[in-house]
Amino acid sequence: MDKLFIITLLGLLILVNGVAENLVYNNFAMLEELESFEIDDEDDVELFDIPSWSSERGGKVLVNVDSFGAVGDGISDDTQAFVKAWGTACAIPKSVFLVPSGRRYLVNATRFKGPCEDKLIIQIDGTIVAPDEPKNWDPDLARLWLDFSKLNGVLFQGNGVIDGSGSKWWASSCKKNKSNPCRGAPTALTIDSSSAVKVKGLTIKNSQQMNFVISKSASVRISKVTVSSPGDSPNTDGIHITQSTNVVLQDCKIGTGDDCISIVNGSSAIKMKGIYCGPGHGVSIGSLGKDNSTGIVTKVVLDTALIRETTNGVRIKTWQGGNGYVRGVRFENVRMDNVDNPIIIDQFYCDSPKSCQNQTSAVRISEIMYRNISGTTKSAKAMKFSCSDTAPCSTIVLSNVNLEKEDGTVETYCNSAEGFGYGIVHPSADCLTSHDKDYSFFEQTEVSQDYILNDVTEEKVELADSNNDRIVHTEL
Repeated sequence: MDKLFIITLLGLLILVNGVAENLVYNNFAMLEELESFEIDDEDDVELFDIPSWSSERGGKVLVNVDSFGAVGDGISDDTQAFVKAWGTACAIPKSVFLVPSGRRYLVNATRFKGPCEDKLIIQIDGTIVAPDEPKNWDPDLARLWLDFSKLNGVLFQGNGVIDGSGSKWWASSCKKNKSNPCRGAPTALTIDSSSAVKVKGLTIKNSQQMNFVISKSASVRISKVTVSSPGDSPNTDGIHITQSTNVVLQDCKIGTGDDCISIVNGSSAIKMKGIYCGPGHGVSIGSLGKDNSTGIVTKVVLDTALIRETTNGVRIKTWQGGNGYVRGVRFENVRMDNVDNPIIIDQFYCDSPKSCQNQTSAVRISEIMYRNISGTTKSAKAMKFSCSDTAPCSTIVLSNVNLEKEDGTVETYCNSAEGFGYGIVHPSADCLTSHDKDYSFFEQTEVSQDYILNDVTEEKVELADSNNDRIVHTEL
């Protein structure tokens, strides 16, 4: 009798576990897809060797801006010399548009247009500096400084600096002084309507507003780029990606007064790896949905990052009244160091001097994974999932998350958020709801100790040719 009972019980347990397991995997088939989702970081982009200008066998045609009348003293206007040199370099195959080292070139707002002949290299070794007076800016080019468009297969490289001289622009911002009118300002470097572009080694600093924008482009690779603006400089997003696909950012060090990285409407297949962020507002998807607009962002991966002394860690932000969706996002192997809001979804974002009206429609957020995220928070609410009542966040997955506050306990805030956690999740995310209410299979699943919090160390997120010291900014 006892044997029969045990056999029957074992059979029931196997049946129940099998049903539970199938239930979980049927309802969350996306989990495996999120865990395995990768973006080929070399797809469609030809990598060029650094040209050997001293050798006639280098096969390159050198186009030096000095040869076209550039002075490089930081005072004389070198804009026309750059325009003429660009026209020549763009028209010759395998040319090198050279900005020599050891000089400062004052250049006004300029559009550098393609298409160009094959295998153009833009070698920036010197410093390109913007005029520092907003009143003298060309009103026809009010939102740009150095704008490159319609390029294909172009390489930007060098140890040079793009310096936006932004201090007077910041001082005139309505975010600095509410009596100032709110207006746009130039972006330091823009790559627009281009494909198969690589940017390597450059420094962009003190932009008037956004530092570096990738717009309407495909197959872009950014590596070992440094972006630096003061932590109190308004709207100085580090790298801003809009309407672009297949973009990889790797080994970049970013410190700004706004989002280190922002990804907005029409962007997909975005991968970020080896990112240092701080100061700034963290790594953000959004904002999306402003003025009842449609915003769509899909397939985003942040893998291996150190986020230090920022107002947010990894964030998704949308305005009330918008439409569209954010779907298929993975944040993993991220170390937080004294971050205000390490993990946050905010569907009530309102960056406005006036209060925003309550609206029912919202950008839908689903299939978001947070994995191997650890560190310290300034806020007691280490995780915030503030989602719309009419368009709740769904399928939020937390795995091996451990966030602590040095001087107190931590908690998770949820509003209309559905999801689950497995492995270590601290603070607890029990406030995440589910239609099925059954995640016992995941809650009891053993997770490899290789992914426990303490193994996501700063050594894992060290960037190439850099250290984890605080970014030092130069105030102008």
